[in-house]
Amino acid sequence: MHQRLSSFSCLFATVLLLPAPSFAMATPLSEEAVREAYFLGQRHGQDFTDLLAKYTKMLSMPESGPYISSITFFTPFALVAQHSSQRTMNYSAQQAAQDHRQLEEFVRIIIQIQFTPSYGALIPRPTGSRSGSPIGYSLRPSDFWKDFQVAVLDTDRSLAPISSSGTPNYGCDQDGGCMLVGATLQFDYPAKAFKSDSPTVQITPPEGDPLSVDFDLSRLR
Repeated sequence: MHQRLSSFSCLFATVLLLPAPSFAMATPLSEEAVREAYFLGQRHGQDFTDLLAKYTKMLSMPESGPYISSITFFTPFALVAQHSSQRTMNYSAQQAAQDHRQLEEFVRIIIQIQFTPSYGALIPRPTGSRSGSPIGYSLRPSDFWKDFQVAVLDTDRSLAPISSSGTPNYGCDQDGGCMLVGATLQFDYPAKAFKSDSPTVQITPPEGDPLSVDFDLSRLR
């Protein structure tokens, strides 16, 4: 009997020493998680700023082509906190829980695109021989972002978004003149579609090199 207990103890100790399995993000959120996200959003302080910063990856400027400056991967927890931060002081934890129960949980991916010297607001165009100049310019259309191909991969599967949109960004000077400087892309995906803890966002711009960014969901709420 003593030998059997010793063997069992060794086996149990071995199991405890094994690395804990990693899982994808928690979904659906528990009531406790919703309350925690609500209170983080209500603080409007450095804790909230630090929380959201964890969900964004800042990227390096490419040698040529457009600049994909950042990619944000907001989990359901982050979205509850963000929603709470945007509400008035009369917004309660009970109301936050009620709002959350009325919606299917989703993931929001936000991509920021900026122009560069090689991919800017003006597009060089060849001109006719009578113009006196071999190259002319035309304005880049405000929906230029439609030429970017975006794919989100999870366990080698390409996920289909439930919604997608793009918004042109403008920079304005003191005289009121404004010029197109980039765009913000937004994609929403069902949270339950993510099965692994390491999804990948792939972006293929119309010019320049394609981009692939991994997110470690085991480090995000």
